[in-house]
Amino acid sequence: MEFTYEYFKTSADYILDKIDFKPEVAIILGSALGSLGEEIENPVIIDYEDIPNFLVTTVKSHAGKLILGELQGKKVVCMSGRFHYYEGYDFEKLVIPIRVFHLLGVKTVILTNAAGAINTSYKPGEIMIIKDHIKFMGASPLRGPNIEEFGPRFFDVSKTYTKEYRELAKKAAEKLGMTIHEGVYFFWMGPQFESPAEIRALRILGGDAVGMSTVTESITAAHCGMKVLGLSLITNMAAGVLEQPITAEEVGEIGKKSSKQFKELLSEILKEM
Repeated sequence: MEFTYEYFKTSADYILDKIDFKPEVAIILGSALGSLGEEIENPVIIDYEDIPNFLVTTVKSHAGKLILGELQGKKVVCMSGRFHYYEGYDFEKLVIPIRVFHLLGVKTVILTNAAGAINTSYKPGEIMIIKDHIKFMGASPLRGPNIEEFGPRFFDVSKTYTKEYRELAKKAAEKLGMTIHEGVYFFWMGPQFESPAEIRALRILGGDAVGMSTVTESITAAHCGMKVLGLSLITNMAAGVLEQPITAEEVGEIGKKSSKQFKELLSEILKEM
């Protein structure tokens, strides 16, 4: 389908009608990280399915709710549950949330995800700041007619992940005594986990962690001129690193165990933004 500016504005106008403020920061919560939404003060909660022209999550562990309110003194909009290519959405449809947030007034996007460690020096439970990404598969989310109100047809993505926020995240982790890495996120379409041979190839190509989300969102945000911070919670070692198979239960279990420190880090980052 071909989108128009009015298509996204319809969604934004519906949301703005429910609140009396304009959010400045958008937070997208990845797998096993949804509990952060419970900490938002004076929340206004909207089901995705109620928002015109929005998408609906099909992942059981994702709440599928937009939460707007205040967190650490910042006006925020938070997605508890995101959308993925593997759910059946075309890449071009995955621009919807970020473009709607842009029309709400959001200037900064914090993208979180659960990821597998390609870099063998990483350990489950640790966090990686995304400094860059690799996306070799599928179409660009910006394929099709360009909408000039969001950004130019051709644009630079060399500084997608805002350096000042990456430095801020490092300082916040140091203050909290947390182990943190900075590396390259490799986008994989899923829903199957990667094979051991694929992981060996991704390591040679320069990936430090691998996951099935985030990159379409960061590309869309870069097109809109938004600042981006990407954080990956390492929930497992990627295929072939260990002898054991990878399971969704393992990802969820590490996510639950690490959610407290992850929320502490996000809170500290928001305070300093």
